[in-house]
Amino acid sequence: MALFIPNNYRNLLGGVEQTEKAIKAVKDMFQENLSAQLALLRVTAPMMVLSGQGLNDDLNGTERPVVFPVKSLADAPAEVVHSLAKWKRLKLAQLGVVPGRGIYTDMNALRPDEELDNIHSIYVDQWDWEKVMTPEQRNLDFLKQTVRRIYEAVKVTENKLYVEFPQIIPMLPDEIKFIHSEELLQRYPGLNAKERENAITKEYGAVFVIGIGGKLSNGEVHDGRASDYDDWSTPTGDGYFGLNGDILLWNPVLKCAFEISSMGIRVDAHALHCQLAERGQLNKEHLYFHRLLLDGKLPHSIGGGIGQSRLCMFLLRKAHIGEIQSAIWPADMLLACAAAGIDLA
Repeated sequence: MALFIPNNYRNLLGGVEQTEKAIKAVKDMFQENLSAQLALLRVTAPMMVLSGQGLNDDLNGTERPVVFPVKSLADAPAEVVHSLAKWKRLKLAQLGVVPGRGIYTDMNALRPDEELDNIHSIYVDQWDWEKVMTPEQRNLDFLKQTVRRIYEAVKVTENKLYVEFPQIIPMLPDEIKFIHSEELLQRYPGLNAKERENAITKEYGAVFVIGIGGKLSNGEVHDGRASDYDDWSTPTGDGYFGLNGDILLWNPVLKCAFEISSMGIRVDAHALHCQLAERGQLNKEHLYFHRLLLDGKLPHSIGGGIGQSRLCMFLLRKAHIGEIQSAIWPADMLLACAAAGIDLA
């Protein structure tokens, strides 16, 4: 168990009831701000998808989905979603959404292979969003423009939260810093990926790390990313590669870089084929989702997920994600948190 107990931690909101009110305020405000910034329509999301169609998120390729038979479909196997990274793109095609507009949804997932700690839970809730773009927008400038809009939605939410809960003092910087994962490696060659994230995010307060999934000059990837949704292989024209990344905020309670979003421009047919080949996964090209994409039947899109419990945890200055959501925790974690005044739901 990896658990960090901050020194002299206290609930700035005074108790569980005020925390619950603040959680609702954050969720109501942020999804409204996000929708306005990116021109998104809210849609209803599935909790499960059928196995064998390539619709579920493979995450790092090692996590096991929760699988169960569906009686009315002759016991066909279905999976509880890990996320909706690919389902959303299919939904855009079904709805006929035009470039410049998109969708978002409340995504609820189960990831039973997560290692439980302050920020990881078996239960994952996030705003999954996806937006149609033109082929000409497959560039770094468009990615950065979209990141800035999301960051603005976070800042507006933080400022509005301060009006209702003045003990939550705004702390985010005016601008978000952009840096490529290879630049980060060259800047901190003696640190591992997480240590590099901590160093850069502590310096700037808010950072977007570009290019996650492709190999760096040291032969390693900055972090794991599936081969079939984010584009982490396309050259960006500045000597680097990758049209995706993570939004990181400096968390003063946990004293570390705090990821609130993984996002990016999605693969086109060429990038999908190249990334599947690099990972030795060309057998996936016959799956339903992948076939649609390779046949040009899905729109070009940009999308990602923004953790709901994660964002609430950051904005409300909480030490553990279990202060925001109800989930399952080890007995020794419950005892240690209770002793430190951290109330897990």
